[in-house]
Amino acid sequence: MSDRYVFGMKTRREVLGEDHVDRVEATKTSFDEPFQTLITESAWGAVWSGDGISRRERSMLTLALLAATGNFEEIPMHIRATVRTGASEQDVLEAFQHVAIYAGVPRANHAVKLAKQTYAEMQTEAQKPSGY
Repeated sequence: MSDRYVFGMKTRREVLGEDHVDRVEATKTSFDEPFQTLITESAWGAVWSGDGISRRERSMLTLALLAATGNFEEIPMHIRATVRTGASEQDVLEAFQHVAIYAGVPRANHAVKLAKQTYAEMQTEAQKPSGY
């Protein structure tokens, strides 16, 4: 394992959470291992680990880019990550409003819908007694 992989895995766990990364790691096979290594080293070991902007800002940028490009399947994961990145619900809404103006209302509308659903799920999960 390269140093960038090790550093990337640390950052990935800090942003996405131990449970999420453990689930991904548990389902990794020889087929997708090279892909997982690529994203761990490049996305998490380089981009997310940079010191030019904060994780809060990276979180907002990531959500806006996912919405603008129509890559909706990763929005819930990154909404959940805002708990650890410091991006508030207001930050996320502001990012999606930029998407509406610069990339289109339908994409922003769908992203807002996904965010609302995910925030509601997170609220319900937080209210459950431990052990569930």
